[in-house]
Amino acid sequence: MQISELLTPVYDAAWLPWAVQYFFLIGIAATTALTAAVAAFGHAGSPVRRLLPAAVAVLLVSAIAAPVSLLADLHQPGRFWHFYAHLTPWSWMWLGAVLLPVFIGLSMLFCAAWWWGRIGWLRLLAVALALSAASILVYTGAEVMVLRSRPLWHTAFLPVNFGLTAWLGALGAMFLVGRWLPGGMKALPVETLRGLSLTAVTLLAISASAWAGLGLLGADPSFDAALRLFAEFPIWRISLAGAVITGFCMIALLQRPARALAAPLPSAALALTMLGAAWIFRWVVFMSVQGVPKFGAGLYLYDMPWGSDGLLGMVGVLGLCVALVTAVTWALESFPARERGLAG
Repeated sequence: MQISELLTPVYDAAWLPWAVQYFFLIGIAATTALTAAVAAFGHAGSPVRRLLPAAVAVLLVSAIAAPVSLLADLHQPGRFWHFYAHLTPWSWMWLGAVLLPVFIGLSMLFCAAWWWGRIGWLRLLAVALALSAASILVYTGAEVMVLRSRPLWHTAFLPVNFGLTAWLGALGAMFLVGRWLPGGMKALPVETLRGLSLTAVTLLAISASAWAGLGLLGADPSFDAALRLFAEFPIWRISLAGAVITGFCMIALLQRPARALAAPLPSAALALTMLGAAWIFRWVVFMSVQGVPKFGAGLYLYDMPWGSDGLLGMVGVLGLCVALVTAVTWALESFPARERGLAG
């Protein structure tokens, strides 16, 4: 009997957990911006218009926290200037360096216009913000999708699923933040949020079905790569089972009536499930996929760093978000929101 020993080398991950935090937060910011832009054109007192306080709070928090994660991912904040010192418009990362400050600036102006009750400015900024948010979703999806060396990334479904899972996370964040805003869950249009969440889950199911269908027809190589992983590695089968179970849990929670979802425990469970699904999807896409060798067999080993490049960094981002949510909700409680003054 001959025994063959396979040694798996240890490689450092090119995309660190900071990338997961950035793509998670910027996706939430962009999809919240699109939701808020639509809500700005709703009639005063309508359910969609009542989404604005929660949407503005989530937009403000995520639009501030996302660039912090990006700068941390660059390791040296000074590297950010390299994008401006060297023009490379064919690079999606360079385009992102141009598009991101515009989006952050428009997000802050939109939140300020809502705070001061300037409906005309709010709607004007809403159009610009929606276009900017769409550009962020395109750039964040494209800069990963263009990597042909990774079949699991090189598919048009990646940007689509980035956007849909981000929207799911954004709606979950509104469910979570809404309880601390003036009026609490009673002021939040829970039925509208419930309907939008069901729409997001349905679109994700359609996207997954289309990806599988095209893959079975041989039109999307990423599906074949995923099938191989599911067949050969138990950890990937566990990930797939976890995704399916999470999906069913969300659907079960969303089937409950709006009055039940307004209760503290169900709304918190739903919000955390939606946010968790969006975050875990990005963890699998970035960290787990990097564990798949471009050539050869087996999986690369990855140990979560305990320091700022791993667990400590993620805890720090969570702490930043909690601090920002606390500041925003305190401001809205202390200084009544100008939404009451928005007419039209």
